[in-house]
Amino acid sequence: MKIALYGQYYQNSTEPIIRDIFRFFTQKNVELVVEHHFLQLLNEKKIVAESFATFQSHADLDATFDMLLSIGGDGTILRAITLVRDSGIPVLGINAGRLGFLASVQKENIANFLQLVIDKKYRISKRTLLSLTCNPPNSEIGSLNFAMNEISVSRKDTTSMITIETHLNEEYLNSYWADGLIIATPTGSTGYSMSCGGPILTPEVTSLVITPIAPHNLNARPLVIPDSTRIKLKVSGREDNYLISLDSRIAAVPNDSELTIEKTNFQINMVEIPNETFLITLRNKLMWGEDKRN
Repeated sequence: MKIALYGQYYQNSTEPIIRDIFRFFTQKNVELVVEHHFLQLLNEKKIVAESFATFQSHADLDATFDMLLSIGGDGTILRAITLVRDSGIPVLGINAGRLGFLASVQKENIANFLQLVIDKKYRISKRTLLSLTCNPPNSEIGSLNFAMNEISVSRKDTTSMITIETHLNEEYLNSYWADGLIIATPTGSTGYSMSCGGPILTPEVTSLVITPIAPHNLNARPLVIPDSTRIKLKVSGREDNYLISLDSRIAAVPNDSELTIEKTNFQINMVEIPNETFLITLRNKLMWGEDKRN
């Protein structure tokens, strides 16, 4: 088995996890290939002393890899998918962060979970991504024009609201007068969109969510649409630019640029371990059923 390792280092929480992961896979004779900067950091912190092969970009990850293991939180996984892209390599998240829905494997009993990986006792959960096209093109976005959680637009350098003219499949929907607008996938429905009052979608749902951010008109409600919909946005406001974010990546875009958002032609294969399913994670993270009256 050949596994790529990518991660973030948090001194108080991840060091024991990282040591356990390396120890486990070394004992099982698993071939580990570590992201270059991550391995440098681990060497500097004297967490790992052995020599490992490394990778630096998506071009280094090919069909010979069985899995990419992401160590950190949900933000780490969102960065990891920029390395996996359309390769089809399954991604498993080890949660060393806080509230995580993507990094579902908890640090407790990590060896038991990793043994399930070795034994291939897991299922693949396919996750939809969104792609973005800017007209005119935006150099800050470049080839990383996709997101697994959400694509959102928001105001920049101002406290004034922006106006987001929205079309679905060339038909006019609404001009949102708000702080911004979120276009979320089912995966992203438990993120920024949920914090703005959007609904939760299970990962297999073939839908997207449009969620306004602090809309001026209270009748502007979150809207669920088919994921085959082509969404076009045109933003205007008092400043010359507004912000667009693709998961954690942010770019400034001039007013009146036309944005086209649609489903990508590839998906991300997330690894789902038994007893760590989406519904179990959702119930635990949102503490559903914790009310003693239930």
